[in-house]
Amino acid sequence: MLKIGLTGGIGCGKSTAVKRFRDLGIPIVDADIVAREVVQAGQPALQAIAELFGGAALLADGSLNRAWLRQTVFNDTAHLQQLEAILHPRIREAIVRDMTAAMAAGSPYVVVDVPLLFEKHYDTLFDRVLVIDCLPAQQHERVSQRDGSTIELVESIMQRQIPRDERLFRADDIIENVGSLADFNNKIDTLHHKYAGNTAT
Repeated sequence: MLKIGLTGGIGCGKSTAVKRFRDLGIPIVDADIVAREVVQAGQPALQAIAELFGGAALLADGSLNRAWLRQTVFNDTAHLQQLEAILHPRIREAIVRDMTAAMAAGSPYVVVDVPLLFEKHYDTLFDRVLVIDCLPAQQHERVSQRDGSTIELVESIMQRQIPRDERLFRADDIIENVGSLADFNNKIDTLHHKYAGNTAT
């Protein structure tokens, strides 16, 4: 069974691709959901964060104070590295667990949606990495239409991701999301048949 890591720049269409794969009956592991699960109440990661950052890292109900933590690590490289040292090994472990469960269920392949796949070195977990790509101008337009973000905010998010040309260079498979939804879905369907037949390797 193939393990596919899916990534792409902001606004390129990862969520649309995930929906199509899901509609095709392919199991999806969402790294963002996994990241939230590993810091739920009672999880070792939450205890480790509280021990490192103190009580301010928790809300009154004992859950993670995400807003405070984001602000705390935003301009503090050392604290960010400490936080990532707590989170990423546990996230990787959970992704492997979920991929193994999908494998046991008999799917021909599994797709793992990881926004910062290359940036956080998750690519070693997968047989192939699929990058969803579009033009930078389309990224600006789509994100602005989606949630009202300014061009400046979109640019700042893009700057935190690896450059587009490096992402494309490191991809095993690329789907360009530059036309209609029907065209995009057709490209995914074509890749689906290759993955399902294990002919993409």
